Amino acid sequence: MVQAADLIIRGGTVVDGTGAAPYAADIAIAGGKITEIGHITASAGEEIDARGKLVTPGFVDLHTHYDAQVTWSSNVTPSSWNGVTTVLIGNCGVGFAPCLPERRQMLVELMEGVEDIPEVVLTEGLPWNWQSFPEYLDALDARQYDLDVCTQVPHSALRVHVMGQRGADREPATEADRTEMARLAAEGMEAGALGFSTSRTLAHKTLDGRHIPTLRAEESELAAIAQSLGRGWMQVISDFEDLDQEFAMLRRLALGSGRPMTISLLQREQRPDAWKTVLGHIHAANAAGAKISGQVMARPVGVMVGFEISQNPFMDRPSWKAIAHLPFAEKLPHLRNPEFRARLLAEQTTDPALRHRLNTWEKIFPLGDSPDYEPAPEASVAAVAARHGRDPEAVVYDMLMERDGRNVLYRPIINYAYGDLEAVKTMMQDPHTIMGLGDGGAHVSIICDASAPTTMLSHWTRDRTRGEHLPVEWVIKRLSADNAAALGLSDRGLLKVGMKADLNVIDHARIRARLPEVRYDLPAGGRRLVQTTEGYTATIVSGTIVQRDGVATGALPGRLVRGTR
Repeated sequence: MVQAADLIIRGGTVVDGTGAAPYAADIAIAGGKITEIGHITASAGEEIDARGKLVTPGFVDLHTHYDAQVTWSSNVTPSSWNGVTTVLIGNCGVGFAPCLPERRQMLVELMEGVEDIPEVVLTEGLPWNWQSFPEYLDALDARQYDLDVCTQVPHSALRVHVMGQRGADREPATEADRTEMARLAAEGMEAGALGFSTSRTLAHKTLDGRHIPTLRAEESELAAIAQSLGRGWMQVISDFEDLDQEFAMLRRLALGSGRPMTISLLQREQRPDAWKTVLGHIHAANAAGAKISGQVMARPVGVMVGFEISQNPFMDRPSWKAIAHLPFAEKLPHLRNPEFRARLLAEQTTDPALRHRLNTWEKIFPLGDSPDYEPAPEASVAAVAARHGRDPEAVVYDMLMERDGRNVLYRPIINYAYGDLEAVKTMMQDPHTIMGLGDGGAHVSIICDASAPTTMLSHWTRDRTRGEHLPVEWVIKRLSADNAAALGLSDRGLLKVGMKADLNVIDHARIRARLPEVRYDLPAGGRRLVQTTEGYTATIVSGTIVQRDGVATGALPGRLVRGTR
């Protein structure tokens, strides 16, 4: 006998996460699980009319940095605005556990620099009601959320906890250090973490320029930790400076530990075709018995520039530096002053790195209220200036002054070396890649990529004009079932009877991310960039509606998800 339904979704087009063709059906939910799919004659206490809408599994976001936010907020936004029903935190080797009281500031400074979360926000917001990683999980377990939260053991926290300043200074780990880090990693996995993460990239630094503690950690250290895990995966980001040697080491770690590994797969401007070599190595490693995936984002990783946020094209110039310390409301009178404008435009950006990033006018684009993440060359600031016979710096200034000085422009940094997304398409379609890298909760005043799942659905299945579209059923599978399987979460990601009732009801014709905007809603009034969305008729977690037409219902059925002990 079918259990009486708590919720029925009627008449929707079911995209079940398997990649199979969509079909029309009703879906009944009871006790937080899917109980029936088909033509349902019974009624329920609550029903959703999904005629003309897609009904999909909830999305699984593999790469977020809500490690701090989930300790003070029950709303895991912006991810929960984007159809995401499960997030994985603890990426890139950064997090807040394990941590002794005297080492808290070291981890705060690291997260501030690596993930662009202001120190005052972390200092004000973190309750620090833990020291060990199991205690951190217990603290999260006591909370309720609008989606489910999974964790990883972060390498930098392990290193600082065990080695103190030696770890922060990137000294080689002794045998005793390696043994203790391995023990703590195993302890974290036993407590419920789903994996271990590390960073090997030069870009990850504290604000004063110190590299992340795990940069170039020796193979013996990584091997000791990897072999202690017992289950779960390893998440790695690397610059692949010596590509062949670095990948060979990672391959040995995967084979030696028997653990799956996921590696950030990116197209970088400096080496625009190196990703092909990395992907080739991934194929060879899998053929040799390793289980390695490249983690890909469906759009460029881009920096937002604006007068209200962390970076703008003039930030290196003397006139800007003179007002940089002011609150935005006090900057505005200067920005509106024609004399200030003329003086700022007459000055030069002297820092070569900032000049390349922020003054390459052919690579900076307006976004608009339905952001285009595959902009054509003719949409660039340089092209707009040329068409109007104007100086591009003046065009940028005037664009940024739109929306009362709050407008943001877009500078694609990664995945856009050739000015389109064909490389990304190749990466996405490879059988040894998974979707991720949205960085929700991080880079809060520079990057706004937690909306990547929404963009993947809207751009690749409907809006793309510079290349072919991808099937809706394929995109949904990539956002849900494939990611759930990669994490070993067998209870979600598919619309099947008996599965956890995490679903989205989506108006495919309307689905879109909006223009990024600044909100001051972090602890201590901290600033962050967010994007709201349209087109999510309902998002359901464990059978409970958490978002309805873009508005939170206040329900908090989400919980910490622990791995099998």
